[in-house]
Amino acid sequence: MVTTTPDISPAADPAPAKQPATKRAYPGALVVVEGIDGSGKSTQLYLLKRWLEIGGYRTHFTEWNSSPLVKSATRRGKQRRLLTATTFSLLHAADFADRCERQIMPLLHGGYLVLADRYIYTAFARDGARGCSPHWLRNLYSFAPAPDITFYFRAPLDVAVNRIVAGRPKLKYYEAGMDLGISLDRSESFRIFQERILNNYDQMVETDHFVLMDGTVRVNKLQKLMRQIVGEKISLQQFAPKKK
Repeated sequence: MVTTTPDISPAADPAPAKQPATKRAYPGALVVVEGIDGSGKSTQLYLLKRWLEIGGYRTHFTEWNSSPLVKSATRRGKQRRLLTATTFSLLHAADFADRCERQIMPLLHGGYLVLADRYIYTAFARDGARGCSPHWLRNLYSFAPAPDITFYFRAPLDVAVNRIVAGRPKLKYYEAGMDLGISLDRSESFRIFQERILNNYDQMVETDHFVLMDGTVRVNKLQKLMRQIVGEKISLQQFAPKKK
C-alpha cells in the first residue's frame, strides 16, 4: 500500500484548497481570535469572555492544543524532540478534532456562544511556516465549522517578539522554531519563525475574512471595539439568560 505524505518543501504550492464548512445547522455562534505570539489576542478574548459571563450570556471557552486525549503524546514528543513538521501538525489536528467533536459542535448545537483562543488558522499559519503544504492543511481541517467572527490581532513583529521574550525566562525548543534549523540562537530563531507565521496570517486576511485589529492600541480601547463588533455581527440576545 502506498502512503501519501504532505509536501513539506519550502516551495509547496500556496494555493488555498477547501474552506471550512459553512453550513449553519446550529443556533450557536463561534468567535475566534488569531495572531502571532505577543499580539494581545488572548488578553482580549479573556476580557470579552468575562464581560459576557458577567452579563449572564451562555458562553464556552476553548483554546488551542488543550485536549487531554492528545496532550500527553504531544508533551512526550516535545521532550524527546521527536516531532517532525508533519507529526506535529497531525497531533494538533487530532487535538482540534477531539475538541471540535466533544466541545465545539455540541455547544454550538446547544445554542452557546463559543469563544476560541486560536483556531484552524493557527495551523495554516504555523504549520505552513514549518513547511507543510497549505493545500494539505486546508483539506485536513475541512470539517471545521466556519467562525462567525475571526479577529486577527496584528502587532508589528518587533513589538510582539519583545513582549514574549521579556516575559519568558527561556524560549522552548519548538516554540522558538529550533526544529527548523533556522538559527542556533533561540531568540533569533524565534523571531524568524514568528515572521514566517505573521506573513502567513497576512495572506489570509482577505481570503478568510479576518477582522483586523491593531495589537498596539490600548487594551481598554481595543476591548471596547471588540465588544462593539461582536454586538453588530452576532445577536447576543439569543445567548442572554432567559427571563423568569
